[in-house]
Amino acid sequence: MTKDLTITTIQSNLFWEDIEKNLNMFSEKISVINEKTDLIILPEMFTTGFSMSTEKFAEKMDGRTVSWMKEKAKEKNCVVTGSFICTENDKYYNRLVWAKPSGTYSTYDKRHLFSMAEENKYYTAGDKKIMEKINGWKICPLICYDLRFPVWSRNTNKHKYDLLIYVANWPERRSHPWKTLLLARAIENQSYVVGLNRVGNDGNEIYHSGDSAVINAKGEIISSTQPNEEKTETITLSYSELQEFRKQFPVLDDADEFHLSS
Repeated sequence: MTKDLTITTIQSNLFWEDIEKNLNMFSEKISVINEKTDLIILPEMFTTGFSMSTEKFAEKMDGRTVSWMKEKAKEKNCVVTGSFICTENDKYYNRLVWAKPSGTYSTYDKRHLFSMAEENKYYTAGDKKIMEKINGWKICPLICYDLRFPVWSRNTNKHKYDLLIYVANWPERRSHPWKTLLLARAIENQSYVVGLNRVGNDGNEIYHSGDSAVINAKGEIISSTQPNEEKTETITLSYSELQEFRKQFPVLDDADEFHLSS
């Protein structure tokens, strides 16, 4: 029998382009998590903020950030996830790492690069999603701008997930689309959705209000984190409630079949 899933979201300000300060800050926040949790979720580019300074701040997979994530995953005996600036084969990626307590990890490279901030000029887009498992749950982690593209986020019978995650640096001036699209993704995919966003100004004086949320498959917000606050919240998701709702209202059975090309 699949167990419930306990997740911890950390809505936080970030130190602009300062890897060590951010790692130290998140170390402190993680150290005071007293509840048993299965998954800790950090923002997009949690070590730098949404930076285009790839040559200066990119790290390899054996660098400081991934080592730190593996350490924290082992320390808390849970998965730790978030994205950072990664370099590999002379390319740069906005890469999400799914660090497991065993010391192993999976990665997802952001597919939809935010061209209006010229992210596409500095980073290489990914073309493959990952599907992870914790306690029998199938989990799909994505990054920020991916939220605007429902086909990439779509729940399918072939790759069916129970929890969809977006880690983000989503500006306050577009908070209405953020909040609306998170609800839409939960409803249309009959899935729990977590949107984990940062707060505060970045180095370009762009303000982020957070608006992080945990949403159930009915489109109801079940978390208590408020806009503009720094907060660590641990919440348990019910697998039986999700499956019962899908059984009573099997929308996904009538979904269109489609295939994505790279």
